[in-house]
Amino acid sequence: MLASVASATLLGVDGHVVTVEVHVSPGLPAFTIVGLPDTIVRESRERVRAALLSSKLPWPHHRITVNLAPGAIRKHGAALDVAVALGILVASDELPPECLAGSAVLGELGLDGSIRAIPGTIALVHTLVRNGLETVIVPEANAAEAALVTGIHVRAARHLSELRDNLLGEAPWPDWSPLPPTPAVEPEDDVDLAEVRGLPWARRALEAAAAGGHHLLLSGPPGAGKTMLARRLPTILPPLESDEALEVTRIHSAAGHAPVGGLARSRPFRAPHHTASIPALVGGGSQRPHPGEVTLAHRGTLFLDELGEFLPGALDALRQPLEERVVRISRQLMTLSLPADFQLVACTNPCPCGLGPPWCACSEVQRARYRRRLSAPLLDRFDLRLGVRPPEAAALAGEASSVVRDRVEAARARQRSRYRGRWLNAHVPAGALTACIPLGGDALDAWHCESETRGLTGRGAARIRRVARTLADLDDADSVSAAHVSLAAMLREDVP
Repeated sequence: MLASVASATLLGVDGHVVTVEVHVSPGLPAFTIVGLPDTIVRESRERVRAALLSSKLPWPHHRITVNLAPGAIRKHGAALDVAVALGILVASDELPPECLAGSAVLGELGLDGSIRAIPGTIALVHTLVRNGLETVIVPEANAAEAALVTGIHVRAARHLSELRDNLLGEAPWPDWSPLPPTPAVEPEDDVDLAEVRGLPWARRALEAAAAGGHHLLLSGPPGAGKTMLARRLPTILPPLESDEALEVTRIHSAAGHAPVGGLARSRPFRAPHHTASIPALVGGGSQRPHPGEVTLAHRGTLFLDELGEFLPGALDALRQPLEERVVRISRQLMTLSLPADFQLVACTNPCPCGLGPPWCACSEVQRARYRRRLSAPLLDRFDLRLGVRPPEAAALAGEASSVVRDRVEAARARQRSRYRGRWLNAHVPAGALTACIPLGGDALDAWHCESETRGLTGRGAARIRRVARTLADLDDADSVSAAHVSLAAMLREDVP
């Protein structure tokens, strides 16, 4: 007899619907799984058999063939275990086919028949909703996470034998508790921009970066306040919109970081160590491509401290995601596109010793070698580049994060209205630059003058134009002035 059960598998950060087809026929006992299964899926043969026997459910001594459709997509992970087990029960006439009509099944099986949690539940359930499934059966530990996706009825399962009784109507479905509300105080709420004393230009650059989504590079000696500034960027960013919150939560769920308090509220802030490899930074992997830090920072900030200590190859791999806001991973059997709409903030020292002139003890050869670790194409992708010197001891504290955040939110509201929610200033395409960010009279003359005087590339000149528009938005100005253009050029120094 033939049975069909809907399920899903995870590829990158997206789910793909999988139809588990089970055929039980007379013949020598055998259990075969086809449809591009990976090693974990192939091993489900032993998990499913042991789980059924441990649950005192019948095991058919016939030829069992399991097909995972569509056959062109590689199937990863153990989330298909329960679907395979139920398919065998339906094909063996132990369960009626109608008990799974309109339902999808997710879950990993233990050898004792217990149903264990799986990663990426939100991504998988989101895919099932888009494909018209009405009900999803998930492990009890994932039920609250699955319920974050609207438009589908969630049922929890704890054990294979109990699940059989639930499907037959012989036992009630188990209750599950929703996720506790997200705490009102976020982990980063104990820091504030007011703690940064002095550094008015750096604070202005940080505010412009937050308002327009611009990439920011800070260069200076140790103790100048670079890292302190960068780690306070999340305190002046607006919270996630509702669609962004679901998107960010789905990505982190797919990466194995299950939500602990409902949908994400604050924007991600990722700070990988400088020893991070290329796959760790941009994503990849030989067998099962996984999201990297640029994807985990989607809709948020990627902070690279000690930029000059990162592997040059890893830094150059950032160039394409910075431009296109997506990572494309190509393998022999698949091509994945991972979202990477992040804001890059980086800090670096001016030389190996970190002190910079006039106290630097490094030779010119050492300084030149250190500067070559940061390629010119990478540096050109930073909209804002600023040298930072240590503030004086008597420097006054600046504005609080809440005050700056209000200006940032107002500036972003102007951009949403101007671009109809499509972009921030930093994302305006080059082809639409003249129409979306017009410069008139003195502002246009200043832009041409700054571009020629500083010898900017076309990309660099365009970035000054975008930053000038952000500075005008922060000043609540309808048009860009020559002063905005000059300040945008000053915030793009030749560093390190």
